[in-house]
Amino acid sequence: MNHQYYNVLGIMSGTSLDGIDIAHVALVRKESWSFQIHRAETLPYSSEIKQQLAEAITYSKEEVEKLNLKYTKYLAEKILYFIDAHKIDKLVAVCSHGHTIFHQPQENYTLQIGNLPELAQLINQRVVCDYRVQDVALHGQGAPLVPIGDRLLFGAYDYCLNLGGFANMSFEQNTQRIAYDLCPVNVVLNHYALKLGKEYDAGGAFAKAGTVQNLVLEQLNSLDYYHQKAPKSLGIEWVNATIFQILDQIADTCDIIATFTEHVAVQIARQLQPEKNLFITGGGAFNTYLIDSISKHTTAKIIIPDAIIVENKEALIFGLLGVLKLRNQNNCLSSVTGADRDHSSGHIYVP
Repeated sequence: MNHQYYNVLGIMSGTSLDGIDIAHVALVRKESWSFQIHRAETLPYSSEIKQQLAEAITYSKEEVEKLNLKYTKYLAEKILYFIDAHKIDKLVAVCSHGHTIFHQPQENYTLQIGNLPELAQLINQRVVCDYRVQDVALHGQGAPLVPIGDRLLFGAYDYCLNLGGFANMSFEQNTQRIAYDLCPVNVVLNHYALKLGKEYDAGGAFAKAGTVQNLVLEQLNSLDYYHQKAPKSLGIEWVNATIFQILDQIADTCDIIATFTEHVAVQIARQLQPEKNLFITGGGAFNTYLIDSISKHTTAKIIIPDAIIVENKEALIFGLLGVLKLRNQNNCLSSVTGADRDHSSGHIYVP
């Protein structure tokens, strides 16, 4: 497939469990790639699905398989709702990330549910999905996947930072795209915000009300992961085994959130060269206290785009990954993931 115009849906579900991001986008290839986001929504999870996704890391193999079937049907319902609500037709493909349950590249294993072939039949559309598995099989981290989109769609910026469940960043170095996970963000902040009765720390209000606990902050900043060289990536398993144990030393929940917010700001600022521009997207871009904290640690110029891009950049780029797969072009960079080679990753299913 070698069209110049691609009418697709890009779909993303992140570890922060805020919902399914669906973006209807046009991707155009001329001298370079350009895009337009026609419309986009984040469809919140039902309380039942959200709880099951949060608990799935503890499930047996049989329980995960049942959840995969259930989630595939649930995802299909949301996609069909979006297509019908916005009267979308003539789609080239639905390009979906799925939802990560396990990510253990060091064990040569990663699992994103919702990527079953049944999805194509349920929505009666061509589906491109399951981008991480091939990269892990090629000895890569399977993450991050967004940097190819950073290069092709947002290459004017020195650094592209996404603040989602985890913070990840990409940039060009010696003609190669370099990217890696920096640290957890919303997967931790949301966990503690829930203890205070909120889904997330809106604007960083809880962090602002708390006091940074410096001894715990030092423990966080000294973790081995932060001293490892890229390629590297993080999963919820590492957060459960490491981060929560350290933070739970603090009695006050606002102090926990303040301390971890400062930790995130420090880890991000450590990666930045002076006076460069930093393009920030993801839900954390709306956390003004976090953004201010980052700015206190760096002279980089912070750029936050329109809300539709902030909220849907990852869904947009998963649309691009699907299009590149359809064109049989590389959508996964070995310089980013550490895989044996650049490659065109993902599965294509037809109804």
